[in-house]
Amino acid sequence: MLDDLMTPKERWLAVLRREEVDRVPMDYWGTDEATQKLMSHLGCSHEWEMYAVLHIDRPVMISPQYVGPPLKPGFDFSGCGYQEVEYATGSYSECVVHPLASFNSIPEIEAKYHWPTADWFDYSMIPEQIHGKEDYPVRGGGSEPFYVYTYLRGQEQAYMDLALNPDLVHYCLDKIFDFCYEDTRRIYEQIPDAVTFSYISEDFGGQENLLFSPQVIREHFLPGMKRMVDLAHEAGVYAFCHSDGAIREIIPDMIEAGIDILNPIQWRCKGMDRKMLKKDFGDKVIFHGGVDNQHTLAFGSVEDVQEEIAYNIQVLGEGGGYILAPCHNIQVISPPENIVAMYEAGYEYGQR
Repeated sequence: MLDDLMTPKERWLAVLRREEVDRVPMDYWGTDEATQKLMSHLGCSHEWEMYAVLHIDRPVMISPQYVGPPLKPGFDFSGCGYQEVEYATGSYSECVVHPLASFNSIPEIEAKYHWPTADWFDYSMIPEQIHGKEDYPVRGGGSEPFYVYTYLRGQEQAYMDLALNPDLVHYCLDKIFDFCYEDTRRIYEQIPDAVTFSYISEDFGGQENLLFSPQVIREHFLPGMKRMVDLAHEAGVYAFCHSDGAIREIIPDMIEAGIDILNPIQWRCKGMDRKMLKKDFGDKVIFHGGVDNQHTLAFGSVEDVQEEIAYNIQVLGEGGGYILAPCHNIQVISPPENIVAMYEAGYEYGQR
């Protein structure tokens, strides 16, 4: 087995530029509970030690510090309120207070709601966040506005608004995109040429089909996403687009908007066959993800995991253009042995 010849940052950039690479880069997504379980299994005291042991090319996450008006306990800067909801092996923070839920018009919102501003954040400490990790890729800035909108309005109301109150959706998404644009611009300003990619995303797909019609996606989401993508490209930053599920139908539109990286490649969803995705889009977009955590990582054997990794590297990685990662956050139900097998197989089979 070869030793690594490139740093994680060099490896990511080589794949993004479609240059020669020493091996397939590998990323990690997992819940806190799954990560703690994996670190315990490996005898690691912190996450970065775990990344080194498993040869994971984990990006450094950067963000500004909130310094705005004082927040009520359990609330964020948008006015959304949260509570911890327990489940069998952990907990999630669920949004239970939706500050725009009672409003029915744009004038009401303008009169009674104060939209967050980038002025509420301190960006000066961002350079410190990459200190000592200069050999790793950097993720900073981006947008996921409808996700935010579902918290502001409540999920059921947010989806109804698309049909019943589209002007309100346009208005609110524009406000959210405006905030994200300025937030991202200030992040780039703090560390010129240091951000590798921005997370410019929206969940468009369910298990069987799109969550929205293509017309809704093209009207409400893609123009703002393109604005964010253009900002990234102007700064020399790549656009990482996360969209779960069965999104085959809308991928050409996303590519036209300028995305560089497509995540998470949930290949068990309808229309997401890996060979066809590579055939149709492999020369236009970098694939990130592709390791199934609904079934393979959670319920498969070590051999099942190894076979999937080998297939992904052979198919999605043919000729380059692939970053190996789970399809979404690894859940605590996934045996640590399977997770270790994923990265050991990726390291072994991904050598060039």
